Amino acid sequence: MSVAADTGVKARIHPSPNHGRRAQGAPIDMVIMHYTGMPSAEDALRRLCDPRSEVSTHYLVHEDGAIVQCVPESRRAWHAGRSFWKGETDINSRSIGIEIVNPGHEFGYRAFPDAQIEAVIALASDICRRHDIRPWMVLGHSDIAPDRKDDPGELFPWKRLADAGVGLYSEPFPLEAGLWMQEGDSGQPVEALQSMLGLYGYDIDITGQFDEKTRNVVTAFQRHFRQDKVDGVADQSSINTLHSLLTRLPDLGR
Repeated sequence: MSVAADTGVKARIHPSPNHGRRAQGAPIDMVIMHYTGMPSAEDALRRLCDPRSEVSTHYLVHEDGAIVQCVPESRRAWHAGRSFWKGETDINSRSIGIEIVNPGHEFGYRAFPDAQIEAVIALASDICRRHDIRPWMVLGHSDIAPDRKDDPGELFPWKRLADAGVGLYSEPFPLEAGLWMQEGDSGQPVEALQSMLGLYGYDIDITGQFDEKTRNVVTAFQRHFRQDKVDGVADQSSINTLHSLLTRLPDLGR
C-alpha cells in the first residue's frame, strides 16, 4: 500500500530511517531551509537515508522542482543539529526541515533554478498554512547555527519567498558610509547591536564586545537579509535593515 505525503503539494516518498519522536508538547512552529552542500542530488539523498550518517530531513527539493518526502512531519528529523532560536535549542523538535539541492560553497555554489524555488515556495506555503507558522519563523540553517553553517547562503532568494507570503523580509538599506563596527570593537553601540540581534532571535551574548560570535551572527544576518555584502562587519546598511525587521515584528515574535 502506497503512503501519501503529508503535503498537499505533489511529492513522492523516499523514506529515511533517521528520525525520532518529537519532544512532548513541542509545537511545530518553524521551517528551516538548508542546501544539500554535496556534489549531486543522488549523493545527498543517499546520505539523508543512510542510518550511519545520522542526518535527515522532512523534504528534499530537486533542481527541477521535484519534491521528495523522507520523514513524516509528525516525526523529529535530524536536520538542524546544534542550534538556537529565540531561547529554544531543540530546533529539530519544533521544525520542518527542507533540504534544497545545491552543491553549496564547498562544491560550486550556484543560483537556485526558478523551478526549484517555485517548488520551495509551494511546499513552504503549504507547511506554514497547515501548522500556522509565522513568517519570522521561516529561517535558514545559518540563522540558527551561525558558527557552523552557511546555508542556504547569500544566493537564496528570500525576497522572492517573502513576496509569495513565505518568511519575513525587509528591503535592505543601500550600502553607504557611516557607522560601522567590527571584530575587536567594544562599547555601547556594540551592546545595542547585540541586543537587537538577540531580540530578533539569534544566539548572541550581550557583552558590548564585538567578538567572534558576534561576527558570525552578523554574517548570518547578512546572508539572509543583506546579501550584497557578506563580511561580518556591522555597517549602517546592516544595522538599519535589522532595525526595519524588528519594527515589522508585531510583538517581537514568538
